[in-house]
Amino acid sequence: MEPAVRRGGGLWEGLYRVVMRRTPIYVTFVVVGAFLGERAVDYGVRSLWEQANVGKRYEDIQVLGQRQSEA
Repeated sequence: MEPAVRRGGGLWEGLYRVVMRRTPIYVTFVVVGAFLGERAVDYGVRSLWEQANVGKRYEDIQVLGQRQSEA
């Protein structure tokens, strides 16, 4: 009786073979993933913040620092 060895693998085994098997590739994968993840979170949070504060931001105020004329 031969042991049941699964050949071909699945998604996780393929990911392990490509990315996690070699340390330099794994470190590069983690650093690039962290950078791209940070950019995505920053973009999402900034979009939510701008939508929630429309009309309240400095850029939205038409007249800043101008005095009304005394007439």
